[in-house]
Amino acid sequence: MILSELNINDKAVIVKIKGRGAFRKRITEMGFVKGKIVKAIKRAPLNDPIIYQIMGYEVSLRKSESSLIEVITENEALNDNIDNKEAKNLVNEEILIKKASEKGKTINVVLIGNPNCGKTTLFNHASNSHEHVGNYSGVTIDAKSATFNQKGYTINVVDLPGTYSLSAYSPEELYVRNYIFNELPDVIINVIDSSNLERNLYLTTQLIDMDVKVVIALNMYDELEKKGDKFDFEKFGAMVGFPIAPTVSSRGRGIINLFNKIIELYEDNSTIYRHIHINYGINIEEKIKIIQDKIKLNKSITDKFSSRFLSIKLLEKDKNAINLIEQCANKEEILVNVKKSIDLLESNLKEDSETLITDAKYGFIAGALKETFKDGPDKTVNKSKIIDTFFTHKVFGFPIFIIIMWIMFQATFSLGKYPMNWIDNLVQFVATTVNNNLSNSSFKDLFVDGIIHGVGGVIVFLPNILILFFFISLMEDTGYLARAAFIVDKIMHKIGLHGKSFIPLIMGFGCNVPAIMSTRTIESRNDRILTILINPFMSCSARLPVYILIIGAIFPSHPGNVLFLIYITGILIAALMAIIFKKTIFKAKDIPFVMELPPYRMPTMKNITKHMWSKATQYLKKMSGVILIASIIIWTLGYFPRETNNTKIYNIEKQNLKLISSKQIQKDSIKIYNQKINNLENIINYEQLENSYIGKIGKFIEPIMRPLGFDWRMSISLLAGVSSKEIVVSTLGVLFQAEKESDIANKTLIYKIRETTINKNSNIKLFNPITAISYLIFILIYFPCVAVIAAIKKETGNWKWAIFTIFYSTALAWFLAFFVQIIGKIFF
Repeated sequence: MILSELNINDKAVIVKIKGRGAFRKRITEMGFVKGKIVKAIKRAPLNDPIIYQIMGYEVSLRKSESSLIEVITENEALNDNIDNKEAKNLVNEEILIKKASEKGKTINVVLIGNPNCGKTTLFNHASNSHEHVGNYSGVTIDAKSATFNQKGYTINVVDLPGTYSLSAYSPEELYVRNYIFNELPDVIINVIDSSNLERNLYLTTQLIDMDVKVVIALNMYDELEKKGDKFDFEKFGAMVGFPIAPTVSSRGRGIINLFNKIIELYEDNSTIYRHIHINYGINIEEKIKIIQDKIKLNKSITDKFSSRFLSIKLLEKDKNAINLIEQCANKEEILVNVKKSIDLLESNLKEDSETLITDAKYGFIAGALKETFKDGPDKTVNKSKIIDTFFTHKVFGFPIFIIIMWIMFQATFSLGKYPMNWIDNLVQFVATTVNNNLSNSSFKDLFVDGIIHGVGGVIVFLPNILILFFFISLMEDTGYLARAAFIVDKIMHKIGLHGKSFIPLIMGFGCNVPAIMSTRTIESRNDRILTILINPFMSCSARLPVYILIIGAIFPSHPGNVLFLIYITGILIAALMAIIFKKTIFKAKDIPFVMELPPYRMPTMKNITKHMWSKATQYLKKMSGVILIASIIIWTLGYFPRETNNTKIYNIEKQNLKLISSKQIQKDSIKIYNQKINNLENIINYEQLENSYIGKIGKFIEPIMRPLGFDWRMSISLLAGVSSKEIVVSTLGVLFQAEKESDIANKTLIYKIRETTINKNSNIKLFNPITAISYLIFILIYFPCVAVIAAIKKETGNWKWAIFTIFYSTALAWFLAFFVQIIGKIFF
């Protein structure tokens, strides 16, 4: 009987827990496990919920929950011993537990699979039945059942009609799905035709979404072997989380092994079984979560049905799923969210929502098979496979990937320099106009040097960032990004990671915060934390303005190549640190994952433009927010105090120069006279900046940074970059603009970076090629921005890894920048 039928004050022993995985886990944690004695204590006035006593505690369960727990009562135990009159008077807890253990060895199994996959043949051999078998679909038109014994277990097998999916389009599909939901079998056998894996595995992806216990029967395995195909089914099983047993039902091969795996899974002894989530892509996953959160409020539904499965089915416009939602108290809210989500998906991606999910499932299948399946010599290939023969080829794949990445970075510079120059000229024009039309005052200095040059120095790089995001979006939408992950999978394994970690790393080129959040798809906690720790080495778009500024100033002849090398350096450092961490901190055994290979899709300009516009607005919001505030703070710290020990002397000297008669000026030449005035102003401004608050801070940390070739201004810019890396550029803009040297007073920041000397009395350039490389390496590696640190803390669950990242990345940055200086001095 079921627990909800137990009378008050009656005892029973738990036989088995039905329901889906999440419910089973929750109810088990409450103490409801096989073999435990439970007693009904009290019912609520409306008979729901019911209070039970178990393991010395009183627990309240809803009727819908207790109806999913199978028990054996004293009367049932007596009926089993009806011929033993003494037993009727001696029913005690020991007998109850023994009877529960015996009853608990009954396993209810269902067979599901595509039509003509060999289900009925397998059923016949397992149960010694003689059902009709044919080489065409639709042989099984209703459920057939049989019982047999194996290893002391009674196994009830039901052969369900063949179905291609668990949608509600045909009676067979709806029948199979409702049977699983209503009868709650202990284990599902998913029978797969080995000669047509890709098509048969579509049904498997739906079982993954349902969160049920599954064993895959890899049927007709002899046909796969005859074709010369190679299939690493053990690796595949580890990826999808289902045990797999190869079978040849027509000959009875592998049947016993199949049911041994079923017994292991039923007793929770399987080392393979685990619940995974198929990743449907960021757009669909967002919509699934929105709907799922609303469905989860209805426990009577989610105890039997996976909220994720229902959410996916609702997005597929499944009528049966909509009918189930009608039982929910918040049904209107759920259905409104479903309609809104479908409309947004179809509008943005220009495709029917059901097709989008179907494509994602086949992408998941393709990714899994790409790693585990190898075609025989006579296998035909489709168009996607033809394309992949080049893009994922073991010889050509990697060079193609390198070329695509090189084109991306080359275009970021080459195409971006034109709009960059236009914006830069506009910033200079605005600065000059304001400078000429405002009277001298602190407000004018703030507006021109602090705001216009500070914020303007960063905004000029907006075109470069948009071009970078254009290429990243293009790779995502076409499906090439997933191929890139597959290409580097072997390399990722060498450094102790799976190719799946490559997607968050590539996303780091855009922004490290969402990239770190995307590591949630990596199920191994060790791999997830390791990916998080090396993710900041992927040069985010916030660092791009710094790279473009320094490279444009010091390496103008080959900017694209230098930029490409910086990004490659970040990848290599990430790989090196991953190897070190894997050998020291994270030594756990790798868990295999599926790398989804979605079908190639023609990207829509609307979706790409929307992606770029989203990044542009985020960037512009930074301009009006954190960067504007930071620029004002940096300017203020550099502007005050206004006087130094020599200010009065310089002002007197400047006043004396201005009192020289016009005749004397003409005699000495106007050019020399103006140069004397401007040189004096330069000395005054430089000493004022050097003795300002920010100058004192810079001087304080300069001894630590001096071995790297960095002066106090460069040190301040790095310190300011802790909040956001774009602020490095605005800080340099404020600090270098303040010098107002006569010959470069109206030049761009790039020109100032190139021409500035180490001090006012030297001709040695501050940014020489070696120092520039050291500076770029330091920017690449050191302290991620505050937002990244917050993301690390959130995703890892504590501050330990966030603090570790701060110190290890900054220390590594210092040592590598110092190493560059040493090597540079030795060889150059």
